[in-house]
Amino acid sequence: MKSIKLVEGWEHYKGSLGGAWEVWREEKLPNSFYHLPWETVTLPHCYNSADTVDPDVKYYQGPGWYRHKLELRNPYPAGRTRLRFEGVGQKAAIYVFDELIHRHVGGYDEFVVDITEASERVKGNPLYHTCTPLAVEADNSRDLQTIPSDISDFNLYGGLYRNVHLMYVPQISLDRVHVKVSEVSEQQARIQVNARLYNPTNAAEKLKITTLLRNPEGQEIARSEEICEPWQGMRETALKVIQAPALWGPDHPALYTCTVILESVHGATEQTERFGVRYFEFMKKGPFTLNGKRLLLNGTQRHEDHAGVGAAMTEEMIRTEMLLIKEMGANFVRLGHYQQSALALDLCDELGLLVWEEIPWCRGGLGNQDYQKQSKDMLEAMIDQHYNHPSIILWGLGNENDWEGDFTYFDKDAIRSFMKELHDYAHEHDPQRVTAIRRCEFCKDIVDVYSPSIWAGWYRGIYTQYETYSRNEFENTDRFFHMEWGADNMAGRHVEKPYTGFRDITEGSTAEERDGDFLMSGGEPRVSVLGDWSETYFCDLVDWHLKSQETMEWLTGTAQWVFKDFSTPVRPDNPVPYVNQKGVVERDFTKKDAFYVFQSYWSKEPMVRIYGHSWNVRWGQLGEKKRVRVYSNCPEAELFVDGVSQGIKLRDSQNFPCAGLRWDIELSEGVNQLKVVARKDDVVVMDEVSFEYQVEKWLSPNKLQLTATRLSENKVFLEVKAYDVNDVYCPDASNFVRFSVSGEGRLLDNLGTALGSRYVQLANGRAGIYVECREDAEGSAAVTSDGLKAAMVMLPKYGQLI
Repeated sequence: MKSIKLVEGWEHYKGSLGGAWEVWREEKLPNSFYHLPWETVTLPHCYNSADTVDPDVKYYQGPGWYRHKLELRNPYPAGRTRLRFEGVGQKAAIYVFDELIHRHVGGYDEFVVDITEASERVKGNPLYHTCTPLAVEADNSRDLQTIPSDISDFNLYGGLYRNVHLMYVPQISLDRVHVKVSEVSEQQARIQVNARLYNPTNAAEKLKITTLLRNPEGQEIARSEEICEPWQGMRETALKVIQAPALWGPDHPALYTCTVILESVHGATEQTERFGVRYFEFMKKGPFTLNGKRLLLNGTQRHEDHAGVGAAMTEEMIRTEMLLIKEMGANFVRLGHYQQSALALDLCDELGLLVWEEIPWCRGGLGNQDYQKQSKDMLEAMIDQHYNHPSIILWGLGNENDWEGDFTYFDKDAIRSFMKELHDYAHEHDPQRVTAIRRCEFCKDIVDVYSPSIWAGWYRGIYTQYETYSRNEFENTDRFFHMEWGADNMAGRHVEKPYTGFRDITEGSTAEERDGDFLMSGGEPRVSVLGDWSETYFCDLVDWHLKSQETMEWLTGTAQWVFKDFSTPVRPDNPVPYVNQKGVVERDFTKKDAFYVFQSYWSKEPMVRIYGHSWNVRWGQLGEKKRVRVYSNCPEAELFVDGVSQGIKLRDSQNFPCAGLRWDIELSEGVNQLKVVARKDDVVVMDEVSFEYQVEKWLSPNKLQLTATRLSENKVFLEVKAYDVNDVYCPDASNFVRFSVSGEGRLLDNLGTALGSRYVQLANGRAGIYVECREDAEGSAAVTSDGLKAAMVMLPKYGQLI
């Protein structure tokens, strides 16, 4: 097989067309008035890369077209030419010239299209006798009879947002190879290799099948050969029992390889798959074990979403994100709420991250037969395409399926019946893994593993009751696994005393999220409405959860929601509009302070971090004790303020907060320089931070002040600060502000980050954004806020400061 990734050569048009003929009409009729504004793009590409986080518009949901002129050179006589799409949002129609070749429903599973005959037919067209005109219609229009639901808390992106591959294969070739690993122990493992052919012309010539197994060091440990007739469906090609296998796990993710080679008179093709040997169990009323030993699953969750590109994350971005998750110390990740890119799973295999992957049956209810067929097709595709990944231990069948809204009816019995159908299918086609869902009490007895909704200290209750809430849910669930906990937090927002809700919010016996809790007003008292959305509160909440989880011996594990901020259509009023801000990193990978809280519990590499690197101004009175928080996994740490030691503290994970690494000290008015030194196993690590301590009191914000700093020949940074009527800085101001630029220059906005939105809440009385402009640009910038005096500044030229 020869495979070519189609990155260049694409053009895109966002909008509807009367048919595929309009894609090419201008080439036959160059003097017509029907030309379309095609844009040259590279893949992956998402046509909602910016508008999902635009504070002033609803994001576009509709068709978008792509075209490419393929130069086909199939090296195999009578070979097949195929296109593999890794993901097209949310529906796809594939055309060769104006001939419809294939339709696909589902924005996250891969599909393959054979264009062999169609490319031959188009050669009769004098305009295309040397190339094959390919057109792809992607469509993310709203449709109640498809999954996921449009009332989901994430955007349904449109575009060719994953890779497209041109593949040449012989007339008969390998379509899929599955490696079934069973009967695993420390002593041995049974390896069964199964393969499926791609043989659309029903070629009957004999085949030679060679199967090779290699250990993690690359040494060949098994080889088999056979001569056989072509077959239908999956067929065994090799069976091997490995003695004393290298077991796959988070600390030692050992990967074997299996290569199947098919040879025939039509040519040779081969497929190599990696696999791991491991066994696991979610114990009934007990913890999780991997390879016979208890493992506390310390996890997070991810969406395939990134600043500036939407769903069209590059391979480098995906690799960076997965490495950051591992760096944080996680050993588990839930891929929510849909099948994610193959590269993400490859990296989980390599990094030792256990995985829950799920289909996008998320909210809304249960639709008609087409709806149900799509759901089953996507489960079938997910299992078939990701079968060999040792990282995957759970197949997720749904999320929040108790959340109605897409139909005039809500039939719990029908949902139960369909859930059972999906569960049975998953076990029939992959008996080595287990099924799971999150938040649907009336279906929890159907699946193997269940996660109730527990949002202690955010949507319900208070975080100090987290263990009680969890234990109550554990007692009512056979196999308990807690997915989704955390809190929204605005990057750069810090407080001296975070709002906890301890006095205002009823503890209760549960902390389940209820429909509408994500709204910024109404409902029962909850921290998500009454709280400050600070990093300070988020770090305390995370700290309490992690210290509690360490002592919950019955706990399988948890996964915090979510690793990275992501876009959502249902949160327009958030501090960064249309962004779910529960991440431990921002949408552009900028780390928040909570990242280091997780590291202090989970990471094995020595680390230390003083809380508040983005806290430029603290406030209080002279002589007042102020808390300095340090997060570290080292047994001891020493704090210095302006070079003077404040003493050594010993780490105790149960000493909340900061595992005992906290100092209550007096700060000097003006600039304070802090340094911490920690030691672990003869390794010394340190961290430093400086900030201003403001003792002058302030009134309510009255005015804005704007500065512009030239950072480079083509970039300026705008920063706004809030002041009261006496020109005293207001370090706790959280007003919404709006940036604008006139003349030459462009705001680098619609990124869904604290420094990448033109309309954003102040964090500690300040906000910023970047402007792209030439070194000699003539222009100005302004910032406004309801009820405050606006500010304006000229954009500085290169070498000039304003």
